[in-house]
Amino acid sequence: MATEFMDNAKKNKEDEFYTQMPDIEAELRHYKVHFRDKVVFCNCDDPYESNFFKYFAMNFNYLGLKKLIATSYSDSPVAYEQLSLFEVKDLEVKNNGSKPAYKIEISEVRDENEDGSVGLSDVEYLIKHRKNTLTLLKGDGDFRSEECIELLKEADIVVTNPPFSLFREYVGQLVDYDKEFIIIGNKNSITYKEIFSLIKNEKLWLGYRNINKDMWFIVPDHYECEKIVDGKRLKHIMGCWFTNFDTTKRQKKLTLYKQYTPEEYPQYDNYDAINVNRVSEIPYDYDGVMGVPITFLDKHNPDQFRVLGMSASAGYDKEIVGIPFLGDKDARPLVNGKTIYARIFIIKNQHQGK
Repeated sequence: MATEFMDNAKKNKEDEFYTQMPDIEAELRHYKVHFRDKVVFCNCDDPYESNFFKYFAMNFNYLGLKKLIATSYSDSPVAYEQLSLFEVKDLEVKNNGSKPAYKIEISEVRDENEDGSVGLSDVEYLIKHRKNTLTLLKGDGDFRSEECIELLKEADIVVTNPPFSLFREYVGQLVDYDKEFIIIGNKNSITYKEIFSLIKNEKLWLGYRNINKDMWFIVPDHYECEKIVDGKRLKHIMGCWFTNFDTTKRQKKLTLYKQYTPEEYPQYDNYDAINVNRVSEIPYDYDGVMGVPITFLDKHNPDQFRVLGMSASAGYDKEIVGIPFLGDKDARPLVNGKTIYARIFIIKNQHQGK
């Protein structure tokens, strides 16, 4: 069952990583123009714990949102008082110490407590005193459940940090329902066949945060952590942002200054392409196929280059690799018999017809 799968993902894969507010603010500040008059859905976010919900609740009027929807998973634990926006006692708590699945829908944020300002305290007042703002879900709050899918259909934009172990399925659902999104995933997900196919076909790309800057997430008490700051248990994760909004970052051209030489840019043993060790060293005068580090995607301008494929594993997949394989066994890029790290195959965009 979906519920059991979600349970196992949470327990065995340790997917409960809460995003810090500064990371949310730093990324979402670039998207303000996209949020006006839109319905935003945070479908992996217990509002009692989620900084995504807090961000949109605090900035509801500033962003000009039409509606904010957030749903919780039924086994969301209640042990993180340092994160809670409201008192846990406001919800019925199950015998096993967890809250039931519920949703919060907000269509306006005003000075509810009449203190002369609008903020989180007004959102708390709204939820506590207005009927139908907080309602229990019939199911478990799994993003794949029927009632959560109905909420997804209503939404214009989805913003959240989904379970990393379910990332393929989660993104697939967003694409199937043609939703705009800004989400967090593990850097390694770039190499997933399903995710890279979307990147290759210009249906998904990286957000504004530099891919080389990993993220620190808040984790529950039973997780191992690497440091504690202001009472928050933090763990270092290779996280990055993914979106399908046409960001200004994608419109910046990469400045090329290196000249091609056969000595500095050797040919692969098993591909008709040259190896480029650093994104900053892509030669300006080479018109053929080039293999570049995965970090290229952080600088990719689709008007400047075309992504042909990727070689990241020993198994050859024509659809993913995108160029002919000249070897007979190992599909990873080889130079003089030596395996090279995963590479993205690109070509200058003006030569896409060749």
